[in-house]
Amino acid sequence: MSGKLTYKQSGVDTKEAAALVGDISSHVKRTQNKRNLFGAFGLFAAAYDLSDWNEPVIVTGCDGVGTKIELLLERGLYEIAGKDLVAMSVNDILTTGGDPLLFLDYIGVPKLDKEAITRLIAGMADYLEACNCILAGGETAEMPGIVPEGTIELAGFCMGCSEKNDLIDPSTIEVGDVLVGYPSDGIHANGWSLVRRVLEEKPDLFTEEEMQALLKPTRLYHDVVNDTRKAGVKPKAMAHITGGGLPENLERLFQGMGANIEIPEPTHTGLSKLFEFVDSENRFHTFNMGFGWVSIVKPEEVDKILNCGNGGTVIGEVRQLEGVEVSIKA
Repeated sequence: MSGKLTYKQSGVDTKEAAALVGDISSHVKRTQNKRNLFGAFGLFAAAYDLSDWNEPVIVTGCDGVGTKIELLLERGLYEIAGKDLVAMSVNDILTTGGDPLLFLDYIGVPKLDKEAITRLIAGMADYLEACNCILAGGETAEMPGIVPEGTIELAGFCMGCSEKNDLIDPSTIEVGDVLVGYPSDGIHANGWSLVRRVLEEKPDLFTEEEMQALLKPTRLYHDVVNDTRKAGVKPKAMAHITGGGLPENLERLFQGMGANIEIPEPTHTGLSKLFEFVDSENRFHTFNMGFGWVSIVKPEEVDKILNCGNGGTVIGEVRQLEGVEVSIKA
């Protein structure tokens, strides 16, 4: 030994990082059952052949898991973090009418933990395989002294494609169009800064069973979109209900219009306890309130899509008013 420092001594192990690629190869392969890259996985960039499209339009999105990641890591729920990461971006791609094609991840860690990262990627692959989206690559950055111990930074990037004529156009929304909501699997990956604040004040508020229920992964809504297409319906708009809740995520779709929405009281495990400590109005602007997806369609098309996915519910209609008002059904 020369006595001079190595990269490994500074906290970065490039050999372990290279070995990780082999560890995750089986998960990568199962995301290519129906679609394939144009070229090999593991090169410096990924390519996809769009020659099957006539007028392809590329759609892109990126997102993360937010502060939910803290509670997931505390419980070792790495697979759920991976699923959240995929769903947050893929669902946004689906709202455009596009098909998700390629997904890339960024994972920042203080020190390489092959088991944790492999489990994260396994969770990603579960969701990507379900919606026929390829895990095309990513970056695992080992950053000792920058990323704190016990923390993982996550970011996801999705690229999709649509035929130009198939793109969803919210400018076609008219007064009288109907909003159909599809259930969430809990609060998904938004509002966790507020949940964490509640937990600071009431650390024993939830049982572990209730916490596990609240931490369920963000639902992937490809089933709703696929079933809608099979029903022969092209929605005027589709919304993924994330930060800002129903009001903010729907208001961006309306031009000089709005909606009055009535929903049932959310019944997910643990929510009633949580809402005891949350402002009764602000909860509508923080959580999805039981609906993670909304499709806006013509009145005559409502019956065709109510059974899409695991079933939808009419929650309101477009009206000549500014903004979106949400209330609980009496």
